[in-house]
Amino acid sequence: MANDINMVVLVGRLTRDPEMRYTNSGTALCKFSLAVNRRKRSGDNNWTEEVSFFDVLLWGRQAETLNNYLTKGKQVAVNGELRQNRWEQDGQKRSRIEVVANNVQLLGSPSQGGGAGKSVQQNNPSHAQQTESNYTQKPQKNEYAPGPEGFDDDIPF
Repeated sequence: MANDINMVVLVGRLTRDPEMRYTNSGTALCKFSLAVNRRKRSGDNNWTEEVSFFDVLLWGRQAETLNNYLTKGKQVAVNGELRQNRWEQDGQKRSRIEVVANNVQLLGSPSQGGGAGKSVQQNNPSHAQQTESNYTQKPQKNEYAPGPEGFDDDIPF
């Protein structure tokens, strides 16, 4: 069906340092695992944390570039699609769902080893890496906007 959609967005932390490999044709492949926490209500006022783990595949130039920045515990945002990998082992059919990343953005503050706002997009090599300065500028304060304590008295209605 042409109207099907396969898209996933995850924000989580790497559970281990990534594995970098190359295919026989020389294409780079970076594999890492992502832990994503979710708050879940249990009872009236009790909340518990539930963790889900996802295997992520990063291909090509993006894999080579980000491999230098990805480390255990680093927070990242991943935009990609789900792929089901199928194989047979010892006569039994097996499968695994993996996330094939199209875009990975490094999150966190510069004091956490840098990388705040750095991202690499898989399908657009001309915008392969954005500089950190694009994301660290503070927004300009609007002098005329009312503050949180109330509204400006000169409103005509």
